[in-house]
Amino acid sequence: MDIAVYLLVPLLMLVGWGIERRIEQTGRRLARIERKVDLVMERLGIEEADPGLDRVRALVRDGKRVEAIKAYRRRTGAGLKEAVDEVDRLGNRP
Repeated sequence: MDIAVYLLVPLLMLVGWGIERRIEQTGRRLARIERKVDLVMERLGIEEADPGLDRVRALVRDGKRVEAIKAYRRRTGAGLKEAVDEVDRLGNRP
């Protein structure tokens, strides 16, 4: 019984580590794809139409960055890093 536990625990740890690496790789790949799509949209002059982000854009224009990040997170359910990146991107638009 003890030997089975000693073999099973490291095996489960390795499987968990492998799954975590795969999730991280997928996240990085998705971020690269999103950046490419954003560049293509910017080059073509296409703006992503999301009427729910009007309040976020208004807060960015008014210089209320933290409030804009909070509003973006509430609206989209995004994480902090993604919300900060998106608010910064919205702030860099004319």
